[in-house]
Amino acid sequence: MLNRPYWQLAILSGILIGIAYPPLHSGFFIFIGFIPLIHILLKVTPKLAARYAFLASITANLISLYWIGMNSGASFLVVFASLIGAVLYLSIFWVLFGIFVAYAEKKFSSGLLVLPFAWVAMEYLRSFGALGFPWINIALTQTAYLPLIQIADYSGTYGIALWIILINVALYLGMVSLKKLKYLLVVGALFLIMLLYGIVRINSFESPQSPTISIAVTQPNINPDEKWEPESRDAIFELMHGLLDSALILEPDLVLWPESAVPAYLRLSNYRRQPIAHKLIEAKTPLLSGTVDRIIDDDGNKQYFNSSIFIDALGNTKMYHKKHLVPFAEYIPLSGKFPMLKKLNFGQANFLQGAEYTVFEVDSVKFSNVICYESSIPSLLRKFVQNGAQFLTIEANDGWLGKSSGPYQHFELAKLRAVENRVPIVRCANTGISGVINPTGIVENKVPLGAKKIFKAEIVPSQQLTFYTKYGDVFAIICVLLTILIMLAGWLRSSRS
Repeated sequence: MLNRPYWQLAILSGILIGIAYPPLHSGFFIFIGFIPLIHILLKVTPKLAARYAFLASITANLISLYWIGMNSGASFLVVFASLIGAVLYLSIFWVLFGIFVAYAEKKFSSGLLVLPFAWVAMEYLRSFGALGFPWINIALTQTAYLPLIQIADYSGTYGIALWIILINVALYLGMVSLKKLKYLLVVGALFLIMLLYGIVRINSFESPQSPTISIAVTQPNINPDEKWEPESRDAIFELMHGLLDSALILEPDLVLWPESAVPAYLRLSNYRRQPIAHKLIEAKTPLLSGTVDRIIDDDGNKQYFNSSIFIDALGNTKMYHKKHLVPFAEYIPLSGKFPMLKKLNFGQANFLQGAEYTVFEVDSVKFSNVICYESSIPSLLRKFVQNGAQFLTIEANDGWLGKSSGPYQHFELAKLRAVENRVPIVRCANTGISGVINPTGIVENKVPLGAKKIFKAEIVPSQQLTFYTKYGDVFAIICVLLTILIMLAGWLRSSRS
């Protein structure tokens, strides 16, 4: 396999890595996906390594992230530019990774040693800033194999990534070395350790002895392209009122609606909110709904937010404003400092970022909500749990992406967040996928794409903080430091020789 031209090996790596992502149920390809790329990086100059890493990245990310170009909420040119822009941006990190490993090999003969830690460091650095994108971390390829992701409550997704790369390295050594059995045993040991740990962790996990909370999860399956059309609004409210009536018959402790559930500013519109509140007061049941919100500041400027509104059993309201917005879809990066950027029109909203990690309460149990894309940001959900949330809800609207890979990947991300923090997660999506995920990542309820359904979920709130919840990305930081130390050791050796 490795005697092919390097450009073919780079594309092969990209294909194997790309198809490992959900929903193809082929995550096992990730364990051999890096082998061709590893071979290239150990053989070529840093300049050529950049070229081939770029080719592998373009291939992998086009396969796994093609759904970015499927957004029906904007014109073809805008969504196509978004896809190409995202793929090119993400390729920068692969290129830097390739250059780094090739340089370490050429200069210090330590490319193979530094490679696993350098990959983790790359994923960690890629998570920062407005354009941070931990969604695509390779841990996502393993969510179908629950025992293999249980280490996330200590290491986050980065421990899973290191393990995957180590297996690729060991298999590569087995291919190029005469001691094949030795490296096959290493691969077997790596698999066995992770598998046994995961099985033991799942079987030994005990839910807190707390009263259960029942939640009526509503998946209305409303076409998002029609929701804000004036002629559709009354019909949508009629539908949501009917679904609310059906949910309240189930006598839940909480009713959950998806992101932007209704076409109105619910906090501001008494006309739309009061009939809903009246039903909630009568049933003595709160509702959490996605909504848009508007605040007028002291200077008379209107500020818009993608939000959630909690209407309690007395009709009182509490808001959460989305903290991590989708760049170029919900806002233009740097537009807060340079307001003129808001005049650019890519079909995006011009929302402002929320400031608070809001915690709600139902029957004396604390919980927090994240909105759509936020569920891909581990540090955000971790902060909510640190602030006292005993379970998490996710409100989403993936209807813009149709039946592409996007909604499936989005649902799988919730498994990682549940394991990292060992809290139950309830996901409510407009067109799907809605469901309930327990603290070990097991899916207990699930509503498929394109279905209209209400189901009642019973969850047990969590009262523990995992190592990851307490300390965050310590594992990733250690990998960054090890990367630096390996390079420093190489420089010291070369300077003495």
